[in-house]
Amino acid sequence: MAEARATLGGLGKPKEARAPGLSYQWRKTISYAAIAVVLIGVFIFFQFDTDFMMLWFPYIGRGVVYTLILSFGGMALAIPLALLGALGRLSRSAVLNSISAFYVSFFRGTPLLVQVFFIYYAFPQLAFRPGVPGFLEPVLVLDIIFAGILALGLNYGAYMTEIFRSGIQSIGHGQVEAAHALAMSPRQTTRRIVLPQALRVIIPPTGNDFIAMLKDSSLVGVAGSVTELFNRAQTTGRAEVHPFETLAIAALVYWALTGVFTFFQNKLERRVARGHFREQVHGH
Repeated sequence: MAEARATLGGLGKPKEARAPGLSYQWRKTISYAAIAVVLIGVFIFFQFDTDFMMLWFPYIGRGVVYTLILSFGGMALAIPLALLGALGRLSRSAVLNSISAFYVSFFRGTPLLVQVFFIYYAFPQLAFRPGVPGFLEPVLVLDIIFAGILALGLNYGAYMTEIFRSGIQSIGHGQVEAAHALAMSPRQTTRRIVLPQALRVIIPPTGNDFIAMLKDSSLVGVAGSVTELFNRAQTTGRAEVHPFETLAIAALVYWALTGVFTFFQNKLERRVARGHFREQVHGH
């Protein structure tokens, strides 16, 4: 038993047979330091204008506000759409199933940028055609922020429909039967039994989609004049003839946002999975 324990973590070799040297954490730290040195060397070699970057960083960075508005707004719309779409895909109703399948197929089958342009530029044409009721104008003519939120929500809702569907289907049928045996209605079973457990499967890919939405919000800046992060970097770089520096600022800010939300996503995943792992240990 002692020999068996000694082999753990040593890839099958006895602990005393491991080659001497730096620990894994030290090697990782040195690797990061080497990458940092290379990046600094690249900045120096290509003579990047760091003074210009420091000057324009506050202005470009303020575009994060609109990036977050678009991302949180799009996710707030995508989550209920995904839940309804998943329930429709799982429904025995041919009508609901067909509507859900069409929604998923269309918005997954067309580019997000096309959808943004369609909602922001094409819908207003419909509002002013002869015979179209006037009350439809506020629905069809949207501000770029609302058009972007709508496009992001519809697009990501279609992708997340499959995530929600797989999460719901991961719950064992026996639990549903047990809930019915306790006289729970189908709605109560879904709300109290299925959805709380499905969250453990749904949260990780949903968090990844939110991080992807942070970056895809830049497409809204391409379509309209919203001064989100990418739009500010692009217009400033073009006007000041420093496109590399301004786009580098945008890339660093997107990277930082991704790191922050990845950190909170990992904490949320561990919190949701805590009860599941405890049940596994007790069951074992």
